[in-house]
Amino acid sequence: MQFVFQDPFSSLSPRMTVLDILCEPFVIHGIGDAAFHKQRAKELMALVGLDARFLNRYPHSFSGGQRQRISIARALALQPDLLILDEPVSALDVSVQAQILNLLKDLQRDLDLTYLFISHNLAVVDYIADRIGVMCRGQLVEIAPRHSLFQNPQHPYTHALLAAIPYPELERPLDYSQLDRRHMEPTHWPRPYRLSEDDAGILKEVGDQHFVREATL
Repeated sequence: MQFVFQDPFSSLSPRMTVLDILCEPFVIHGIGDAAFHKQRAKELMALVGLDARFLNRYPHSFSGGQRQRISIARALALQPDLLILDEPVSALDVSVQAQILNLLKDLQRDLDLTYLFISHNLAVVDYIADRIGVMCRGQLVEIAPRHSLFQNPQHPYTHALLAAIPYPELERPLDYSQLDRRHMEPTHWPRPYRLSEDDAGILKEVGDQHFVREATL
């Protein structure tokens, strides 16, 4: 099993062509010759919906969405089983976000990939995730299947996050009572969730594959 961390855009050096960028993993790991590298680069371009004729171009000549596709192609070069994607669409326009998310879902299905998808955008999380872990101050406070978390949140911090989602409906105004810094302070959480320096709590199962961090003291 191979693991790849993909930081969007960081790998796209302005002094390297797209061909150089896609072939760099093969060069580093001593895989194949130049002919193999070029053929594999063409395959990767096709995989993310880009024309192989772009291989000799430089990153600055591409749009943000195209650069992200190139980043994804590079991450797939060594055929990993798991991709870690940290805010992969946050810098993109909404319409382009949808294209990249759909591409990621198609690649996941076709290549049998697993994603660890990190995002602050709950609408994106709702669309892409099968299972969600909610973190606060470096700790997982709730883990649940997507539908369970959105329909039946348990932890007060999860409630606060969901309350901050704006809906274009007059009947669903923002609940400002929950948009309070106290919901980010473990010492202010109601029992049994309240934590302290002496008690980091423990994840307890409260439903089918649904876990919530509760105090042990």
